Amino acid sequence: MQTELSKKLGVEHAIFGFTPFPAVAAAISRAGGFGVLGAVRYTAPDDLKRDLDWVEAHIDGRPYGLDVVMPAKKVEGVSEADVEAMIPEGHRQFIRDTLAKYAVPELAAGEVSGWRITGWMEQVARTQLDVAFDYPIKLLANALGSPPADVVERAHDRGVLVAALAGSARHARKHQEAGIDIVVAQGYEAGGHTGEIASMVLTPEVVDAVDPLPVLAAGGIGSGQQVAAAFSLGAQGVWLGSIWLTTTEADLHSSALTAKLLAAGSGDTVRSRALTGKPARQLRTEWTDAWDDPDGPGTLPMPLQGLLVAEAVSRIQKYEVEPLLGTPVGQIVGRMNSERSVQAVFDDLTRGFERAVDRINRIAGRSSQ
Repeated sequence: MQTELSKKLGVEHAIFGFTPFPAVAAAISRAGGFGVLGAVRYTAPDDLKRDLDWVEAHIDGRPYGLDVVMPAKKVEGVSEADVEAMIPEGHRQFIRDTLAKYAVPELAAGEVSGWRITGWMEQVARTQLDVAFDYPIKLLANALGSPPADVVERAHDRGVLVAALAGSARHARKHQEAGIDIVVAQGYEAGGHTGEIASMVLTPEVVDAVDPLPVLAAGGIGSGQQVAAAFSLGAQGVWLGSIWLTTTEADLHSSALTAKLLAAGSGDTVRSRALTGKPARQLRTEWTDAWDDPDGPGTLPMPLQGLLVAEAVSRIQKYEVEPLLGTPVGQIVGRMNSERSVQAVFDDLTRGFERAVDRINRIAGRSSQ
């Protein structure tokens, strides 16, 4: 599963694996793919440094990258306290009432929320980059589009390629104009932040729009047959995220959440603003239903929503409150019905890819006769 891009990066398979777990990122690269560690959960630079040190020690010298979340326009002088002050009291009360309805216990005295996504804020993302650029990362990806121009320049000065996610051809062209090296065409089926165009339509549109920039296909891809389909649409690789959540190397800290993922079908996700304030595909739960209910207060824009729900999400996860328990995940969750190692996932992708290519070759051979 090699392409011009995978050869340029020195990887055997053009499979780019996004994950919040260092052990999964390292295992993806060791299996011949390209592991990309998500940085958004790292609020303290020392924590990111610790995990990058771990990756360096366990990746066998293979290439890897980092994924951050930062806006394209540089914003200065806005602190976390300033943002917190913008959250209406009515929304805080809505959370208190919802947690009380499901009898969700409080965190212990002095316990800090473990799900504080201040990584959505630019100044936090910049501290992450200060750490990351001290390591031999080969790719910097941004989930909110093109990073600020100075960040792109800083990456290029270090020989680091820059990727940006796009949900439309128009967004992709903006990335190209901003000097981005790789466009990730993220379809409607994808987990996390995603647009409204399905992968089968989006991928060739983006490929045509930014040619000759390489494009990675994302969304609804979890089998070798789907990888082959992405290549046939012009993609030079695939960007996979959800499929790694139920690998044995993943650390969800919740057997109940793993069980929900394994039991879920492809129709059990919803594109909701409940988690961050921007539309993000995730497991549908009574938590997402509460926020999407027209009788509720409605969600706040990013980053307010993420700060607002941080403690509540930590409590739900810690105490495994099943009706409210969820996570970002794509529609491919319907194929995630057993726990497997990252290597086993790669073996399955490889076999499926070979079967798909053989099938197309047989069809093409018959057509040419």
